[in-house]
Amino acid sequence: MKVQVLCHSSIRIETNHKIIYCDPFKIRRDSHDADIILITHSHYDHFSEEDILKIKKENTKIVITSDLKEKTIHLGFQEKDIIEVNPNQEYEVLEIKIHTIPAYNINKQFHPKENNWVGYLLIIEGQAIYIAGDTDITEENKKVKCDIALVPIGGTYTMTPEEAAQLINTIKPKKVIPTHYGEIVGTRGDANIFKELVRTNCEVEIQI
Repeated sequence: MKVQVLCHSSIRIETNHKIIYCDPFKIRRDSHDADIILITHSHYDHFSEEDILKIKKENTKIVITSDLKEKTIHLGFQEKDIIEVNPNQEYEVLEIKIHTIPAYNINKQFHPKENNWVGYLLIIEGQAIYIAGDTDITEENKKVKCDIALVPIGGTYTMTPEEAAQLINTIKPKKVIPTHYGEIVGTRGDANIFKELVRTNCEVEIQI
């Protein structure tokens, strides 16, 4: 299994049998190879219509929050291929188990809890992969148990490097990959700060 941050919060997971994207953004070429597309929320850098169309193929399944249903149909997805999700629920899509973890801000208003936006905990090939979405440290994500975590570190709209490291030191995954920096907010320097502050026995992989 290959987990890759393409840029910002755009993630591609390649398994033996499936290609999964989360929040595709600034996709470089038309690949039309997505078996599953996961969308955490409606902001333009997470639900990018242009980029979704670059990876969409016939029968691609798309997992969305309920506020995106009409826009998703407009992109040409059939009802049978659209999975609407709510926080704190479990789903199964193409034999991939998906748990939705609430994603929201605590001390700012960019991602209100009442919007019911999410992160995803995926069970793939026996490994638990947590994609946090745009979030601060919350009571819900402090309880996540995972092997690989992808967490935002850019600050302003999400956790700072310091806060993200605090979360990782709490949940103690085997591996963490920082996201949500290098494009809109946050720098490679923030990723380096984050890496220095991760104290648990966890591999930090900086990809962007």
